[in-house]
Amino acid sequence: MAVEFALVGPLLILMLMGMALYGGWFWLAQGVQSLATESARAAVAGLDPTERQALAEAFILAEGPSTYGFDPDLLDVEVDAQADAIRVTVALKASDHPIMALAALIPAPPAEIERSAVVRMGGF
Repeated sequence: MAVEFALVGPLLILMLMGMALYGGWFWLAQGVQSLATESARAAVAGLDPTERQALAEAFILAEGPSTYGFDPDLLDVEVDAQADAIRVTVALKASDHPIMALAALIPAPPAEIERSAVVRMGGF
């Protein structure tokens, strides 16, 4: 019985670490997607592409740290505001996030999480 636990114990610990790492990574990815989606929706209120871009960036700077807990220095934001659509792309450098500390022991997900959202401006 002791031999069986000696083999199963470390495997169980590695599986639990993997679930924590990938669960945390998916949680971060959902937060990045939500931030991109909500900032694209906030940009709809702009009257021209320049104002839409400013609104999206302001939303990300205001809500990224307070609502989602993201460090603004670790976020890369790209806003493509056209006359008919707004595309917001948010990338988070997650390599320094505490959940990624588990990546030293098991295969890790990508260290950068990038998500985008598009909102069309009428003409459906």
